[in-house]
Amino acid sequence: MRFITRRSPYFQWPLSCHLRRGRASSVTREALMSFILTHPLDREDAVTVSSMRAIAGSGKGKLRSINARAAFDAIMENVLPRSDVTFEAGTIGRVQGLWADPMRGREDAVILHLHGGWFNFGSAKAFRHLVGHIAARAGARAFIPDYRLAPEHPFPAAVDDVMACYRGLDKSGVRRIAVTGDSAGGNLALVLASLASNERAAAKAALAGVVAFSPVTDLTLSGDSYRTRAEAEPYFTREQVAELVHAYLGDADPKHPMASPLYASLSALPPVRIHVGDDEVLLDDSRRYVEHAVDAGLDARLDIWLGMAHGFAGSIGNLKAATLALDATGIFLGERLRAPISP
Repeated sequence: MRFITRRSPYFQWPLSCHLRRGRASSVTREALMSFILTHPLDREDAVTVSSMRAIAGSGKGKLRSINARAAFDAIMENVLPRSDVTFEAGTIGRVQGLWADPMRGREDAVILHLHGGWFNFGSAKAFRHLVGHIAARAGARAFIPDYRLAPEHPFPAAVDDVMACYRGLDKSGVRRIAVTGDSAGGNLALVLASLASNERAAAKAALAGVVAFSPVTDLTLSGDSYRTRAEAEPYFTREQVAELVHAYLGDADPKHPMASPLYASLSALPPVRIHVGDDEVLLDDSRRYVEHAVDAGLDARLDIWLGMAHGFAGSIGNLKAATLALDATGIFLGERLRAPISP
């Protein structure tokens, strides 16, 4: 692949179009160059990633039942904490969760972060340190809801919870809300953005923007990267993912727009930014969603991080790519939360 390097110290524009093979698109090659950015693998990160892969290899595909919830939370608890962010329990829209409060935060803006865990795992407490980094960089408070998990609470329980939380924030007096999410939380963030955009006329707060890290956008699991990245992916297998998705969906249609944001109408969404590792089975979920968004005329951009695996942003302090992705997220959110509100 040949690159044109911009003045930015770490952004590079790929000349390859990154289209899913065999899929027709109205997006031109020139347009693709403007919304897909590929970041090279740093040499020091390459060494760190190699060590991380060696450790993770024995557990690939084994995270399946709810018995793994404690182990999953323990992994997320290892994210490097910040000393300038405090946490406090709260309830928004009758959904319990945690507030992440940076020392310097805006009073009129809130970030709503939806945690990952394939709809079956995860908690606000476990994800608090990752969200603390986002909140501090953006200069805004963040709320992490403990939405209901599958299989005890299948689809659309999680969607209902995050929408109730969003509506609660809208009624709280804040003027701007940004939505972020990772993995399954990225799915919920993009679903929420579509639903909230349909309610924009009645909303009091502006939906400022969306950032998703490695979102699950297609619950039909039809992305090519389940095949092309099967060996590179250090954590997940398609069989494992299919079990977790079935536990969430049950008999629901995986193409329902509240289940798979790839199939939703995107015409009214605010600006969207997505970060994904090039070694993820979820790579095509991100790639196809952003292509769909640009086809719909949205302000959308995809950052692909070479050599990175799922959840790389949580390796802050160990991977330069994590720092750069979170820095870019903070800049984007900070700008969007300060942007003038359209009438």
